Amino acid sequence: MKKCLSIVTSFGITSVLFAQSDSSAFYFQKGLDEKAKGHSIISVQQLEKAYNFNKNDKQIVSELAADYLVLRRYARARDKFLQLETMGDKSDSTYRQLALLSFNARKWDDAIKYALLLKKQNVNEKLAWYIGKSYYEKEDLGNAIKYFGFAAKEDPTNPEIPYTIARAYADMMNYKEAIPNFLKAIELKPDPRWIYETALIYYAVPDEQNSLKYMLMAGEKGYKQDNEYLQNLAIAYTNAGKQAEAINLLKGILEKRPTDINVINMLAEANYDSKKYDDAIAYYDKLMQISPNNAEALYMTGMCFQKKGEKQKGMAICDKAIQLDPSLQNLKQEKKMPGGF
Repeated sequence: MKKCLSIVTSFGITSVLFAQSDSSAFYFQKGLDEKAKGHSIISVQQLEKAYNFNKNDKQIVSELAADYLVLRRYARARDKFLQLETMGDKSDSTYRQLALLSFNARKWDDAIKYALLLKKQNVNEKLAWYIGKSYYEKEDLGNAIKYFGFAAKEDPTNPEIPYTIARAYADMMNYKEAIPNFLKAIELKPDPRWIYETALIYYAVPDEQNSLKYMLMAGEKGYKQDNEYLQNLAIAYTNAGKQAEAINLLKGILEKRPTDINVINMLAEANYDSKKYDDAIAYYDKLMQISPNNAEALYMTGMCFQKKGEKQKGMAICDKAIQLDPSLQNLKQEKKMPGGF
């Protein structure tokens, strides 16, 4: 009896397997037929049914991966290409898709892994940009710059390459190497944001004239002239010795932001540096109206009076400021205040 039961059971399992195989083949063919008609969505639906009946058919997995790509279902496509690899598919096409899909999914280690595997199989593949960018996102700047160097040889017209090299050097505060790469990037693509970043790098060097040059250029090319940009432009004017332009610009900002402490302070300092001491005093007074215990503003008021020739009055005000904030005594001795006396 047991022997007969075993035979019956075995026959039942075999029948199920044949049924599954037949169903898988049926839906697979339907999927191919729909694909031939250009019905990608219906094709995928049929192929998914085929896959559910037989998950180990390499041809079904391959067709599904391709269809998911067409429909931009990238996460599913990547899963199927990964499955293909585990099934022994080491083709250039599979490695290429895994490298690109992993890159777009921000899976940097996999992007590097499959790009290098593809490069090992096919030395003519141009994937250095993806490898370099993946290393950059992993904050491995040494390897990033190395592969960006290869990428620049593969595609010297890609502006993203020198731009990201510049960013990598800037991240390490190596402005000497960052600047020529920023310049190369904006030569290839005069992106307003990149030009603005170039201005900020020149500011950090410091190179006041070039900082102002590229700050103005960014605005001319369409960079959004918001409050941050205008304040940085005012700083660039000030550092380049163009106080009048800085003051006019800051006055315009102050009309829109009448109690902005930073803008008022910048106006006070710009007038002080321009030797317009009465105007500087007025702005320092405005600061103290907003912030009565602003010892630095009080100290600079005293400095203004001393510069005007009212030395005793100015010294008395400075001494009062030092009482509020004793650390100002050191600034006084070291002459670190703007336009030190």
